[in-house]
Parts: sequence; structure tokens; C-alpha cells
Amino acid sequence: MIDESRFNCPFELTMEVIGGKWKGLILWHLLDKKVLRNGEMLRLMPRITQKMLTQQLREMEDNGLVSRVIYEQVPPKVEYSLTSHGEALRPILNQMIEWGVEYARDNNITIACSSK
Repeated sequence: MIDESRFNCPFELTMEVIGGKWKGLILWHLLDKKVLRNGEMLRLMPRITQKMLTQQLREMEDNGLVSRVIYEQVPPKVEYSLTSHGEALRPILNQMIEWGVEYARDNNITIACSSK
């Protein structure tokens, strides 16, 4: 859980909760697909390791961005989706996507995937 006494401003807290190499990408995929299983996320992000994905999902779950549902079946089934706090990031992430598209266009950078 977040130690609220260590932040000097809201931006610093925001970057702690959604910052890093993988959290934004995980959020983006969950915004797009609504519900994803672990294996699906690994296929969507081939450069992330299982250990890192698990760590990032746990942190986002602890921070109230991601919900995890475990189904009692064999083999076990676990699905991830966004909470209302995670869903509230939609306009921010869409703006970041738009910025990335414009930046790539202005700098002749090829992007392998398309934006939503």
C-alpha cells in the first residue's frame, strides 16, 4: 500500500501509482480489452516476464486500479479488469496515446501497433 506521508505533491503520487515501464501498458490493454487473463497479457506484451507481470498486477491491485477474480475450477482461472479508479485513467491514457502518435509522426518514428 502507498505510504501517503512520503509525497510532496499529487503528481508524485500519480507517478508512483501508474509510472514505470509496464503499468501504463497493462492499463492500456485492460482499457481496450476490458477483461484479460494472465496468458493473454503475456501475449500482448511479449517482452514482459511472468515475474514482472505478476509484480505489476499485484501493485496495481493493492493500489485499487485492477481487480482480480479467481474462479474455483481446474485448471485455475484468474481474470483481471479495471476498477473505477483504473477506468478513470481512460482520458489520461487516451491523451498519452494521441501525444505518442503525433510525436511519432513529427519525428518519423514507426509504431508497430495502432492506437485505439
